Amino acid sequence: MSDGKARIQMAWGVALVLAGIGVLYRIPQVMPKITRIEQFAAASGFIYFCFYLMALILIVGGGRKIITYTKMLNRNKPDK
Repeated sequence: MSDGKARIQMAWGVALVLAGIGVLYRIPQVMPKITRIEQFAAASGFIYFCFYLMALILIVGGGRKIITYTKMLNRNKPDK
């Protein structure tokens, strides 16, 4: 993979991690609003689980992408 594409993938990994952290930050602010809706009040535990799972998937996926492309960029560097 070219160096430019690897850098784009690295930036995408960082964006995924930041999105996951953003979801974690917003859960405590959004969940009280969601539980006020009658249809979702009974399923609030499941909704919490889904939000935290989504944040975990974003953070882990972005982290894996960052690690993979960091290794790829370091492998392509010529030794001086």
